[in-house]
Amino acid sequence: MESKLQDVNSKPPKQPDPVHDDGPLLKPITIFASDTEELERKFAAYVRRDVYGTMGRGELPTKEKVLLGVALVTLVPMRVVAAMALLLLYYLICRVCTLCSVPNREDEQEDYAHLVGWRRIVIVQCGKALARLMLFILGFYWITHSCRVENPTSSEKENKRQPEETGRPGVIISNHVSYVDILYHTSKSFPSFVAKRSVAKLPLIGLISKCLGCIYVQRESKTSEFKGVSAIVTERIREAHRNTSAPMMMLFPEGTTTNGEYLLPFKSGGFLAHAPVLPVILNYRYKRFSPAWDSISGLRHVIFLFCQFVNYMEVTELPMYSPSEQEKDNPKLYANNVRRLMSTEGNLILSDIGLAEKRIYHSALNGLFSQC
Repeated sequence: MESKLQDVNSKPPKQPDPVHDDGPLLKPITIFASDTEELERKFAAYVRRDVYGTMGRGELPTKEKVLLGVALVTLVPMRVVAAMALLLLYYLICRVCTLCSVPNREDEQEDYAHLVGWRRIVIVQCGKALARLMLFILGFYWITHSCRVENPTSSEKENKRQPEETGRPGVIISNHVSYVDILYHTSKSFPSFVAKRSVAKLPLIGLISKCLGCIYVQRESKTSEFKGVSAIVTERIREAHRNTSAPMMMLFPEGTTTNGEYLLPFKSGGFLAHAPVLPVILNYRYKRFSPAWDSISGLRHVIFLFCQFVNYMEVTELPMYSPSEQEKDNPKLYANNVRRLMSTEGNLILSDIGLAEKRIYHSALNGLFSQC
């Protein structure tokens, strides 16, 4: 088994973008069914453990088949219609609020997040409310939210901590489990995200992403004036920390999703600004279907999510984390310390694998299921 994985690793795929990746998965490789246990041990952060099984293709008992069938003809149509109605409503709100307004164009980006006055208030407040309503439609009727009011005891932080900075954090740092994460953070803070440039051109979603103030990845730009996404993110984080009216940034430093039980290595891009961060931990409790988007196709995941009557989410918001002088000089140390804190407070297992290993795991699963 290890020799097969070594053969794959000897020819690594093209390095993904450090902030956002949209490349295809690796082509399937041949893996025998007897190797599944070793696969799950090696790639534990991406293993699905719900009733639908690996890649959502597990054999279901009769009871689950009946429940799934009933939900497909009753619950799913209602939720799809309601979700599309909400999306269209918010698009119309954004369209009205941005009429006769010129978007902010800076660093080859375009957004309406720098609007002021009643327009921005309507966009933000309606966005928060409708995002929460969208979560309700998806079955997240109750969301358990807890805030830690004091920093946990840590000998390292006691020795290194400088006087607390005033003001708000420049960026929200969260673990990444599902696209549902984005809906939650939008309903709570209405922050800006990093997205593909193609998102800005999507019907309905494109205008909404500009109102959120999304920073778009522009791989096609080769001009010397383009500073790169990392530099733009750093500037936006600093702006959000200094100016309370500026849009706050939201980053998933793991760079990809997990099954919700693990925490992958953090990329340091969100810590280059030397600004305080707000760590947030998302945890999805489930009985039948896990909302984690780890090793399952997007369409299959959406269908199963819509079929589940109740979904559960627990949110833990940690105190604002202000970097020490040593952490300011070493963003990687800053990122690792925040990661360890989130792991401890969220009971998450630290894992050393990343997106490259996730691609290998997906490829192995595709090869395994192609034999079935």
